[in-house]
Amino acid sequence: MSWGWHADRKRLLMLLLGLTVGVEFLENGMFVFAASHIVGGIDAAPREFAQVQAAYAIGSMTMIVLQQWLSRHFGYRRYLSAALALFMLGGLACAGAQDLPQLTLARLLQGFGGGALFTSCRVLVPMLFGPRDRPRALKDFMMVAFALSAAGPLLSAALVEHWGWRWVFLASLPLAALAMAGAWWLMPDNAGRGGEPVRWAAGPLLLFAAAVTLVQMGLAQARFEAFAHPARLAITALCGLGLLAWFFAHQLRHDEPLVRLRELGHPVYLAGLGLYFVHYCLAGASGYVFPIYAERGLGIPLITAGWLNTFSALVTLAAAWAYIKRGARLPRKKPLMAAGALALAVAAWMLSSMPPEAPAGALLFALAAKGVFGALLVLPVAGLTFRDLGDERFAHGYQSKNLMRQVAGTFASALAAITLQDRQFANASQIASHIDTSSPQASNWLDGLQASLTAQGLSSGEAHHAAMASLSRLVDQQALLMSCGDLYRLLAALALGAAVVILVQRRLK
Repeated sequence: MSWGWHADRKRLLMLLLGLTVGVEFLENGMFVFAASHIVGGIDAAPREFAQVQAAYAIGSMTMIVLQQWLSRHFGYRRYLSAALALFMLGGLACAGAQDLPQLTLARLLQGFGGGALFTSCRVLVPMLFGPRDRPRALKDFMMVAFALSAAGPLLSAALVEHWGWRWVFLASLPLAALAMAGAWWLMPDNAGRGGEPVRWAAGPLLLFAAAVTLVQMGLAQARFEAFAHPARLAITALCGLGLLAWFFAHQLRHDEPLVRLRELGHPVYLAGLGLYFVHYCLAGASGYVFPIYAERGLGIPLITAGWLNTFSALVTLAAAWAYIKRGARLPRKKPLMAAGALALAVAAWMLSSMPPEAPAGALLFALAAKGVFGALLVLPVAGLTFRDLGDERFAHGYQSKNLMRQVAGTFASALAAITLQDRQFANASQIASHIDTSSPQASNWLDGLQASLTAQGLSSGEAHHAAMASLSRLVDQQALLMSCGDLYRLLAALALGAAVVILVQRRLK
């Protein structure tokens, strides 16, 4: 349906949809980049902190399932305003958290508020704008969301460096408040609201919440328990998947399901969903490893790592703008999608080949290629996946896609963490086996460092222990850098495989 507003108000609404999504992208980007500093801030172990990361995904997936019910019952004006208010309340609670349980509950609350913003705003584009205005609305939606997402790493680094980790949660609140005011003022009161009564059933929702809790907690703990407690991890994951299968079977039989699976069996949509999964897995794994690689592997300062991440995101923004401007003139999208996957393969291979002393500037070309991947693969997939669903089924298709997005992101991070941990142990053992502290080279290095430490006022015993600790840190850093290189080579191979799959498949052309 097209709404006959004044042109200025219509344009503001287009920008508002992008802002609403961008607020969530910005906050999550800052959280991911600053995760290690937040861990230290609440004095939590990385294993414990995994539940904080899972909490947001659990809240998000629950709200994505509920989103259409809530929008039909209350309308998008009230739903978005309330969701943004809940998101801000969760952000304030995160900033004030003093320990792990408080931060976990606050992130769960924030997930309830922000989880379905992306789905809702994207669904509103065809709902609020007619065919003539829709291209401009989509352009504004994507460009604002991409721009705010690009600012996340740099802003996060600057906030942590100068004011502390709590500001990571506070920084997005003014924009969220602006989006909430805009939703209340600009959104039509009856947008999305159903005329017939909406039936409520708590059972399926509770079943889904239990299923995603088990799946997300299993994936979050996989990096820590994959080798120590594989049986317990497998039982948790299988129970979650079993409950999820039960939920989906129930939805297939239900007259008014929360997730309309029966209407989404179109081959083009399913092929697109598969390529979406590939993109989110590749993007999630590369996004997980880069801060570790840059800060801990290469020793790049936090603020510089933020600049590098933002540079790559700005390349994505530029590539997205170019695709929006020129993509319609290219009838065949498969070469573009394959080029996007190949760009990530090139980026991953280059990063895997960097020497230990590589300066930040040496990473720019690889990060530019990674930025190209961020737009060239997913944007053509987005344009092709939903084309045969029609406006009526588009909302259901996008809901299912974003559920898959949450699972793919957690799965990719867990797989990357397990691979990195396994390779780090193997590489550290290999390096240690080649170090002989009695050899002339190692002995001269240790003696020189001990002499320097003794000159600074340490006793002979203290200088020896400090020198050995320094050697241990060097071994750990080198092992981590080698492990990141191994993971990047695996990513390059997977990206090449994705390019082959894209070229071979015949559904999305």
